[in-house]
Amino acid sequence: MKNYSQILLAVLVVLLFFGSTAQEAQDQSIVSGFLGAWIVNEELSDNTDDQVEEAIEAGGGKGSRGFFNRKEDFYRGGPVEQELYDRISYDDLLSISYQAPEFRFEYEGGWLRVFHTDGRRRSTTANDFYSEGGDDFSFANFDSEAIIVEARPRDGGFTLETYTLINNGSQLRVEMVLEPDSFREAIELVLIYDRVDGSSNDSNN
Repeated sequence: MKNYSQILLAVLVVLLFFGSTAQEAQDQSIVSGFLGAWIVNEELSDNTDDQVEEAIEAGGGKGSRGFFNRKEDFYRGGPVEQELYDRISYDDLLSISYQAPEFRFEYEGGWLRVFHTDGRRRSTTANDFYSEGGDDFSFANFDSEAIIVEARPRDGGFTLETYTLINNGSQLRVEMVLEPDSFREAIELVLIYDRVDGSSNDSNN
């Protein structure tokens, strides 16, 4: 009986190992097309300021731009606790790398998000990010051919981001629902990125 139990345990360990290896291979296959550097296509993307103002007005507020004030990135800025919203909705550049189970999303100026696909919550990091004494948390999972990222920014709000490849992998579509804690209505936004020339979609560095 003892030998039978040992054999059964050994079989379970082997099955778990190969199951985990197969899952990692499947995840890597999904991810490979997302890897590399991307730049926002402004013509195909929503205007972030327009979407922010729409959410403000939907919540009963009044936009502060005015009809003739079309300053770029007008609503960018504010409390440091809201930096995550600014980075993912305003930065033009995005670089994606993956080493199972860890994603690394790098934005302009080296601002970095690190998160995992195995259920772990990981703090976003950037330069002297922790000097403010708070953390953002992001985590991801795969849904068919999409990468779903959820985040809990330091202000107590919420983000839901859906990343999919379009046009045979030459473009990245990011659908966002951003819910800053101070907003009554969510900001809904779609950004389209073009792959940067020479950026490999097979690199995982």
